[in-house]
Parts: sequence; structure tokens; C-alpha cells
Amino acid sequence: MASLLKFIFSVCGTVIMSVMAFPWSPPARAAEPASSNGKVLLAKYLEIKWKFEKNQFGLPLYLESEAKGDSLMGDVYGIVNYPFNSFGDALQLPAEWCNITTLHLNIKACTYRKVDNQYQLMLYSGSKHYQPPGDAHKLKFDFHVVTKTPEYLDISLTADKGPFFTRDYRIGLEAVALDTAWTFVHFSYSYRYGMLVRILIKTYFATAGHDKIGFSIVATDKNLNPVYVTGVRGALERNAVRYYLALLAYMDAMKFPANQQFDKRINDWFNLTEKYPRQLYEIDKEEYLASKRKEHQNQIKLQEDSEE
Repeated sequence: MASLLKFIFSVCGTVIMSVMAFPWSPPARAAEPASSNGKVLLAKYLEIKWKFEKNQFGLPLYLESEAKGDSLMGDVYGIVNYPFNSFGDALQLPAEWCNITTLHLNIKACTYRKVDNQYQLMLYSGSKHYQPPGDAHKLKFDFHVVTKTPEYLDISLTADKGPFFTRDYRIGLEAVALDTAWTFVHFSYSYRYGMLVRILIKTYFATAGHDKIGFSIVATDKNLNPVYVTGVRGALERNAVRYYLALLAYMDAMKFPANQQFDKRINDWFNLTEKYPRQLYEIDKEEYLASKRKEHQNQIKLQEDSEE
């Protein structure tokens, strides 16, 4: 049951944003994007930018999440201190999504291929401990670059069916240039599940997962300490922040020689997660690094096999 929940939350919580390693301050002025869709995203930035300056994350990050009926939905907004060109150029390549998503504890491998002019992305998800891809669950996404202009990017990943009777996966990424150094990012995700999964989710969070918390503050206790969201929304938020940190680790590693980038990414990602031990701690660093190095070799072999 725990494996099922880990799969669901890891593949749908994919948020690819960044966090600053220093106190954040907003860019002085936002440039107007060329496309109408970019203008809509920029309007959202102007509406919520005050939420980035001081929040429970200590990051320029804003989350909205909802669990309703048989659906889970989330929207994540953030500011990244990277020029739009470098940010957008990287994220329109399926191979780079694999470099980001596999930093997550539960993603065992990621491969991509092109079929009939359509890129497909395969995620292998499983335990937080080392696991060969043959023992992991697979989910295949169609990868679409919907729009790419000099100041706006829109990417969509879709999957009609997943394991355990999950369905209608929809992941979206938008990014718009704010100025020459800053980019505003919007990540959206949703999927649906059946009665069996709903029962398992409820049971899991009433037992093994009862003490797991997210980041949204939903109340204060009698001592005026914050009370954090739990359950499904908490799981969505934990994974959102994990991928937010993954993007920072990925972008920072790009400054290094290619043969050093993988080790730089995995070390930086773990170090960043240690800032949030109540929400994000699962295994120690030595185990994480050893697992990711073995899983990386598995992924290289899977990608080679997919190209034959």
C-alpha cells in the first residue's frame, strides 16, 4: 500500500521550479511577453507576487492544492533566478526532464523516445530505497511543447491511464520572462483515481502516514504554533517542494563540466531538502547518494536499449 501511495504522489507532484540560495527579492520590472497566454501568466504574477516575499517556505513559492471526489489537483507558482532563455531551452528537451525528475527519492529511472514525431517520457517509480527499474511501476507520458516564444514556454505531459486504475494524468508547465535574470513559472497537475485507490489513500493516512505533514499552515494550536496540512494535500505539497529543489540543483549543476553534473545534482538536492526535515526527511544522505548512483547506471542502460 505504501508503494502505491509513493507512486501516485511522486509522479503527480512534479513541480519544476527553483529556490534561491540567498534571501529573495523580486525583479525590478517585468517585461511584457509576446503571446496572449504569456500575458495571462504575467497577470497572475502581478496578482500573487506579494505571497512570495514572506511565507512558510522561505522561498519564492506559492501552492494551491485540492482533493475533491476522485480527483487531485494542484497549481504551483514560483520565481527562479535564471534567465528565461537558459531555463526555457533546457525544459523543452525531454532528456532534461529525466535529469530533473530522477533526483526525487521515488523515481528510479526516466527514459524518452520519439515515436511518429511525438516524444514520449517513461517514468519508473517505486520505493524510497534502491530499486531496479524492473521492480518499479511505469507511467508513459506524451510530451508536447505547446508554445515556445522568446519570452514564453508552455509544455504539456498527458497520460490517459496509469497503474492501480489511476487515469487522466495532466501535467502542465508554463514559464514567462520577468526580466533578463528572472523567470516566473507555473506548474499544474491533476489526475483521477477509482474507489479502491481512494480507500487505500484514506487507510494509509489514518495509519502509516498519519504523522506526515505538508507546508500549508491550516491553523494554530493552543500555544500559537502552526498546524500544517496533512493527508493527500500534504503529500502533494511535499513532492512539489522536492521538485522545486530538484530544478535548482539541476540548473546550478549546468555551470559545471558535463562529467561532474550528475554528482553535483544529487549532492545539492539532498542538501537542500535538509532545510525541511519535518516534511522531507526520509533516508540518510549516504543511502540516497549510493541509490541514485546505481539507479543512474540503470537509467543509462534503459535509455540505450530504448534507442536500439
